[in-house]
Amino acid sequence: MQTNTRVAVIGGGVVGCSVLYHLAKAGWTDIMLIERSELTSGSSWHAAGGFHTLNGDPNVAKLQAYTVGLYDELECISGQSCGLHLTGGVMLAESPERMDFLRTLHAKGRHLGMQTELITPLEAKAMFPLMDETNFVGALWDPVEGHLDPSGTTHAYAKAAKTLGAEIVLRNPVRELAQQPDGTWHVITEQGTVKAEHVVNAGGLWAREVGRMAGLELPLLAMEHMYLLTEDMPEVIEFNETHGRELIHAMDFRGEIYTRQERQGMLLGTYEQACKPWSPVNTPWDFGHELLQPDLERIAPSLEIGFKHFPPFERTGIKQVINGPFTFAPDGNPLVGPVRGLTNYWSACAVMAGFSQGGGVGLTLANWMVEGDPGADIWGMDVSRFGEWATLRYTNAKVRENYSRRFRIRYPNEELPAARPQQTTPLYDTMVENNAVMGDSWGLETPLWFAPSRQEAHDVISFHRSNDFEHIKAEVKAVRQSVGVSEIANFAKYRVSGPGAEAFLSHLMTNTMPKPGRIVLTPMLNEFGKLIGDFTIANAGGDRFMVWGSSAAQVYHMRWFERHLPDDGSVAIHRYDQTLVGLTIAGPNARNVLAKLTDTDVSGEAFRFMDFREMAVGGAPCMVNRISYTGDLGYEIWMEPTYERLVYAAIKHAGAEYDLRDFGMRALLSMRLEKNFPTWGHELRPIYGPYEGAMDRFIKLSKNDFIGRDAAAKEKADGPKRRRVSFIIEAETADVMHDEPVWAKVGDTDYGTIDPPHAVGPRRMTADGTMLEPPGMKQIVDGDWRVVGWVTSGGYAHGVEMSMAQGYVPAALAERGEDGLFEIEILGVRRPARIAVDPPFDPAGEKMRG
Repeated sequence: MQTNTRVAVIGGGVVGCSVLYHLAKAGWTDIMLIERSELTSGSSWHAAGGFHTLNGDPNVAKLQAYTVGLYDELECISGQSCGLHLTGGVMLAESPERMDFLRTLHAKGRHLGMQTELITPLEAKAMFPLMDETNFVGALWDPVEGHLDPSGTTHAYAKAAKTLGAEIVLRNPVRELAQQPDGTWHVITEQGTVKAEHVVNAGGLWAREVGRMAGLELPLLAMEHMYLLTEDMPEVIEFNETHGRELIHAMDFRGEIYTRQERQGMLLGTYEQACKPWSPVNTPWDFGHELLQPDLERIAPSLEIGFKHFPPFERTGIKQVINGPFTFAPDGNPLVGPVRGLTNYWSACAVMAGFSQGGGVGLTLANWMVEGDPGADIWGMDVSRFGEWATLRYTNAKVRENYSRRFRIRYPNEELPAARPQQTTPLYDTMVENNAVMGDSWGLETPLWFAPSRQEAHDVISFHRSNDFEHIKAEVKAVRQSVGVSEIANFAKYRVSGPGAEAFLSHLMTNTMPKPGRIVLTPMLNEFGKLIGDFTIANAGGDRFMVWGSSAAQVYHMRWFERHLPDDGSVAIHRYDQTLVGLTIAGPNARNVLAKLTDTDVSGEAFRFMDFREMAVGGAPCMVNRISYTGDLGYEIWMEPTYERLVYAAIKHAGAEYDLRDFGMRALLSMRLEKNFPTWGHELRPIYGPYEGAMDRFIKLSKNDFIGRDAAAKEKADGPKRRRVSFIIEAETADVMHDEPVWAKVGDTDYGTIDPPHAVGPRRMTADGTMLEPPGMKQIVDGDWRVVGWVTSGGYAHGVEMSMAQGYVPAALAERGEDGLFEIEILGVRRPARIAVDPPFDPAGEKMRG
């Protein structure tokens, strides 16, 4: 065993071996993998081995498509078979609501170039004759689905990595990690100490323990997961002999079941409601190639439905029941990337779908380590997406909730209840008494909308406009016609101070820094000129700047800020989190309300648009920004939590004569749509450049050098290939959510904005037995119509009474506002849409500047 290495990858499952392979492929060959036992000694060896490309997050779907397309390459390099079976598969819908869900998945796949297809129950039965089609209303066919040999695939990664120069050390448990003053790591193992520049935690079932070695409590939990193998099934044998091919995969959402062929029988697994965590506090180091005791009683409700939906299962004996642990994060996605506060400590864990995602995780982590950027938008997998509030008990509750809902619909207006409330502001009880429907915003309880009574204060979950619609409309109308108040504690808040603060911020941000008492809006770019942040910055005087941004990105942004801090101690950053909270008042009468609350002159001349002031409001010391995300006249008022109840009560009292009304986050987001305001995390993400994102006026290329400046200048000179736009849609009872495809009537013109799939699947059988050839890798077209872009977010803009969306289209189409050019697909129906070149509400911005 070497005693010095560039990278020490801890864990010999499919993820660790993938990371090792991709690092070696990228040219880092002085690397090693350290495994406590044998390869696949954790979850990998007993996995069901299924894979698919579809995912609710299109960016994760891209990485899953990459993973599937990688297996041929692995076999070629390693000489090791992955045991690949590309059968295709169907997701079966038992209700109209589930069909709506499948339509959203199908639509998302269109803008990725995926060749999914909505089919009838009879068409599904032709490919999967074990089903009783009378239990279903439709299905979604995915040609890029199948299964493989978990052990063979893991060894293929390992052999390919060794072929490229990597070292693998087996039967060598890691006992301790110690970071040295120079940033390197001592990896203390049973066979000796290895000095490593980088450490990768790919510990799988033991990732939590490997994190604790570095002082981390990673939010992950292992769950028991069961699947069974049947005896040989006559129906399977008959199908194989008649058609010369395997049965496809099938996923039954109602039964919470997945199933596929295994030899001449079937494999059936379930995500049962009566789920059970495994070793919730500590993972035993002596656990290895072992299985857990089966408990068929736990999965009996799913089996009962499965026997009804797939009758041959009831007639066939069970050969074996597999019960083994898999790790999950609270939201079910992996934890990938550099860990804030630790030099060169990388996470590659909680990858429960290792044979769908392992290749993509390895690729992005290797890119990140070698190039300084993951090379893809992996926000949905970034380890920084969780904050300190994701404790052990929180994680336990959320993972159990996520596991039990894995095959259930997540509606766009559905707020999940587990582990809540986790964080609350001093106004939480008051908001609930005011009939607020609360939502989870990065672990914080935040008002979404206000009902007329406590009995009505709940969401009726739906893909269509729901019971909140008229109440959000009333909140928006109150703001647009008079004045409203909303809690905005869920923003991120920072103080950047010190003699080097201005230079530091100017180096990070694209805009010039504000003068004392003034505010600027500014994006932040990475070295490649891509959007990694969007901030409001106020110059508070005395080398002190206040910075506001996206709450969900607080750890993500602090990781970036700390990476670029000067070594001379001239800059200090303080993240307030919930030690600073806020309220916003907005609407034509907002100034009148504020004037009654302060002795400071807040006239339009004395307190201008984009001014910052420190003043007493309602008798409490506050910081006030004259700015509002509503796009109307408005103010953001920030205070310590101890004053929030006082300030809120004063606002309510002062606003009574103006019929001031509470409004929630949904009304705020509705109003930002009619102003074409983007949001970070939806419109602004690391796959978009600033000119693509239509952030031109905030990019000051002539100021001092800033991170990403050269790339931004090149983007401007070359011209962006795509552009963020706002749409007005002729919708009916449902509005866009995100990731719907944008169609354009452009004939044969190919604008090249659609990513083709990385793999195509097998032929599909129709209900009459006809075999259809796979459609191949090409852009989605329908006559003169072509998918040219995608929606990033949207909803109903109540102030202007329009269904609206934001999204990206080719730059050549971005200024074309005529009718008849665009359609946007909502729940399987293509709706006419046109670009709103100017914001529908107050296009000149006179109201917010008045």
